[in-house]
Amino acid sequence: MLTADVRIADENGKPIAFGEVGEIIVRSPYTLASYYNDPEKTAEAYSGEWLRTGDVGYQMDTGHVFIVDRSKDMIISGGMNVYSTEVENVVQEHPGIRQVMVVGIPHEDWGEAVCAAVIPAEGGLDEADLLAFCKQRLAAYKVPKVIEIVEDIPLTAYGKPDKKALRAKYWGDQTRQVN
Repeated sequence: MLTADVRIADENGKPIAFGEVGEIIVRSPYTLASYYNDPEKTAEAYSGEWLRTGDVGYQMDTGHVFIVDRSKDMIISGGMNVYSTEVENVVQEHPGIRQVMVVGIPHEDWGEAVCAAVIPAEGGLDEADLLAFCKQRLAAYKVPKVIEIVEDIPLTAYGKPDKKALRAKYWGDQTRQVN
């Protein structure tokens, strides 16, 4: 360990094989010791001596780590994991899109459905064309089921897209309890 050990782990904190997607966890003398006056949050943050980062990614046998998404932004649709960033990257390639943000919204049968909030490029957007574009590049369960045309994407105080704000519009007071 130079300054930190990094591992990709399953939901129980157990290491998984190179190339498999899981949560990125770290171990170092420099990670936080605890959350101030919050032992519950501290217990959630740790898997043994490993700190759970909340990032989802994979590691190559060369040691390189690739971040795929944030675990809280992952969409679970019909038991399948959909990484919002993967869908965003595809939608963003479409010439009719200026900006996109993808979130999971409640779906009675699948738990969550993929929703893309998009700001069209100048000249407008043909939704059918966008869906066809996505179907050529994504597995069927990853293709947005809802396309919401918006004037702007909500941003956090740091200027990053605020997925929590968009999700709140659909989830309201419900918690995301996807099976």
